[in-house]
Amino acid sequence: MRTSRYLLLIALLAGIAPGARSGPEESDVLFQASTLTALSAGVFDGSLTFRELREQGNFGLGTLNGLDGELVAVDGRFYQVNAEGRAALIPDGERTPFAVVKQFRPDRLVTVTQRVDFAGLGQLVDQAIPSRNIPYAVRITGRFASILARSVPRQTPPYPTLARALEQQRTFTFRDVEGTMVGFRMPAAMGSLNVAGYHFHFLTADRTSGGHVLACELQNVTVELDEAREFRMDLPHGESFDRAELGP
Repeated sequence: MRTSRYLLLIALLAGIAPGARSGPEESDVLFQASTLTALSAGVFDGSLTFRELREQGNFGLGTLNGLDGELVAVDGRFYQVNAEGRAALIPDGERTPFAVVKQFRPDRLVTVTQRVDFAGLGQLVDQAIPSRNIPYAVRITGRFASILARSVPRQTPPYPTLARALEQQRTFTFRDVEGTMVGFRMPAAMGSLNVAGYHFHFLTADRTSGGHVLACELQNVTVELDEAREFRMDLPHGESFDRAELGP
């Protein structure tokens, strides 16, 4: 189905158009703990606590130490979706080996009123953004025709690579469900740091279940986009990261 057949509305949110900002703001900063390359190599222990992560953003995704499920952060609340697909709030003292967060303040709004799949969603967002060379936080809220999600059980040392750990993933299917997809669109140039393109985690409206989005069909949703012009990173303090082979 071609993108031109989708009914959509694109608007700048009142008072927060990109050109209206008087100077650098913390809400424009994308913060990341560790790198995708490190996570792929099996660096599953981090040094950053969730108390510290919350200070950097109220919206985002990632995982917990030991690759213990999926992280979904929305409206300032940080949830772990475990290997059974159940969501629960994360204590401040827990740590993360990989996460990306932002103080979410949307710049643009896209309303989708006809069904679109994951690929179609990417086409719509690509049409709405002014540049494909900067990161965007993407929040999608509404009713979803279907979501195929996954989570991963906690790993134990010596840790496998991410690819080997994902062989243990468990999948969950949600149909005709209300909820929120939390994610980012990262430019190709940042592909060694994070997932290039689109990466989403899902949380149901009642905040009881979700997971990493593998596939979806959107039915009637609102897409909010928040660009990031500044990028900050905290690298893990620990032997596993320092000794990992993180070459090309």
